[in-house]
Amino acid sequence: MNKPTPAFYLQALPGTFGAVVTDISLARLGEQEFAELYAAWLDYALLIFPGQHLDDAEQVAFARRFGDLVEGLEAAEISNVLPDGSLRDAPDDDMMKIIRGNMHWHQDNTYMPIQAKGAVFSARVVPKSQGDTAFADMRAAWASLDKSTQQKLTSLSAYHSLVHSQRELGEDTKSEDSEYIGYGLDVEEVPLRPLVKVHPETGQPTLAVGRHAYGIPGLSAAESANLLADLIDFSVGDDSRVHQHRWRAGDVVVWDNRCLMHRACPWDYAEPRVMLHSRIAGDPQTEKALTQPASKEIKNADD
Repeated sequence: MNKPTPAFYLQALPGTFGAVVTDISLARLGEQEFAELYAAWLDYALLIFPGQHLDDAEQVAFARRFGDLVEGLEAAEISNVLPDGSLRDAPDDDMMKIIRGNMHWHQDNTYMPIQAKGAVFSARVVPKSQGDTAFADMRAAWASLDKSTQQKLTSLSAYHSLVHSQRELGEDTKSEDSEYIGYGLDVEEVPLRPLVKVHPETGQPTLAVGRHAYGIPGLSAAESANLLADLIDFSVGDDSRVHQHRWRAGDVVVWDNRCLMHRACPWDYAEPRVMLHSRIAGDPQTEKALTQPASKEIKNADD
């Protein structure tokens, strides 16, 4: 039987993942249209929708179709613009510390007890140049590793901490008396996650690293840091596994956080950049961290 023609136009990106979707209104999706879109999302992992111009409520409604949203991050503005319209320029501004930290490859919520499923991200105000968001296909990265490395990694896990990753960059962030809400900075038990993740819906193995990962049990701190850095470099070292999206106001993207890394790209902070982030909560059955407690040495690294 022939498959029905999708109610939208999808153009695959030239690499291993991602697609641009047009001829669609995200604010007015029917059930069948969304089912087709969700299937495409699982396949491509990154869907880009130019010129949607969703308002906050429309974005939240669209994001909720993928699952529950992370409390407090249903519609979080990520911006270098202060409430009075001026631009953030203080070097100790905690929001800018988080923005700068997110310019390093990562996956969302790996430092929380439950990793995020994905995210919907839209552009409200974009700088004249730069300020892109880059994505990396960790399914393809895993598949490109040699068999001996794959075998080695299947038995390894790493701890994940936002406190640790910010500190490593010299971007320590305080959770009190700050415009940053402190999300991720007060986690009591440092999550431990395998370096190899099996996608719960597709069954595909994926390499699970990023800036929040550190402290692999069984390795020294130096060995762990070197291995994790090498794996990130390998993952993004082939252009076919990376896509960098140049934003235009009104663009919307949705990505699968279970198999992609991402990072913000620098821009001239003298120009405003305003984005809206809706984080899709992970399924506790599949995105929960391992239960092994952190050692005293690992906990002390975050003190």
